[in-house]
Amino acid sequence: MRIRPCIDIHNGAVKQIVGSSIRDQSSEVTDNFVSALGADYYAGLYRGQNLAGGHIILLNSREKEPEAYAADLVQARRALAAFPRGMQIGGGVNPENAADFLEMGASHVIVTSYVFREGRLDEDRLEQMLRAVGREHLVLDLSCRRVLVGDAASEGAAEYRVVTDRWQKLTQLRVTPALLSELSSSCDEFLIHAADVEGKRGGVETELLKILGEGCSRTGSDGTGEEPLQVPVTYAGGVHVLDDLKLIRQLTGGRVDVTVGSALDLFGGTLKLEDLVRYARA
Repeated sequence: MRIRPCIDIHNGAVKQIVGSSIRDQSSEVTDNFVSALGADYYAGLYRGQNLAGGHIILLNSREKEPEAYAADLVQARRALAAFPRGMQIGGGVNPENAADFLEMGASHVIVTSYVFREGRLDEDRLEQMLRAVGREHLVLDLSCRRVLVGDAASEGAAEYRVVTDRWQKLTQLRVTPALLSELSSSCDEFLIHAADVEGKRGGVETELLKILGEGCSRTGSDGTGEEPLQVPVTYAGGVHVLDDLKLIRQLTGGRVDVTVGSALDLFGGTLKLEDLVRYARA
């Protein structure tokens, strides 16, 4: 288990928000924290603690909010310059601009909406992304929502489905160990936000974590007959006390990495980054 730091940027400011509050019909979101410091401050802090592999997310829509997205980009450039090759970036990424983000200093680009559209995986678009940056620079975001299913809905049976367009559109794609195995030959990592609990500091999605733990113990294939691919998975959503890390370790066998946002003292919460890192490394 590793701690993967994050920098979320909205309207040109570093923020922590309630993820489910994003709506295309409104520019207003529910803020947990708005920083007076720039994204480069946080990137420099993560670099100083040798916490590579975190992610920067641009929360404004590139198409619907171009001016705000441009302001997000200014902050992202500063962060990537402060920690070159130390962070991934997502938000509005496509084959035309993906290489630009790598040139800015990102280690990977993160995609969801471009490759998961109209409720399904668009294999042609996934291939375009692979041609643009290569598997070694691509992170697939399988952020998801819990959906009650079938006649068993009254009993609480559920599945987790990938959501796109800033977690607003539900797809038919279920997050399962089989899906992780299938897609592992097409990316270098997975990033999975539990969108229903993201930013709420109320506990983690235990059933989703069981799925991710099982998925990490399974194998992918690169088609060569060589050793199976081992693709890291990072979970985000709901962590608010150190015991949440203990629970995640138990549910996943320590195979899943963790992102903590709103609960960090850096972002107005009570958890210290140093304590999280110490626990994870122990």
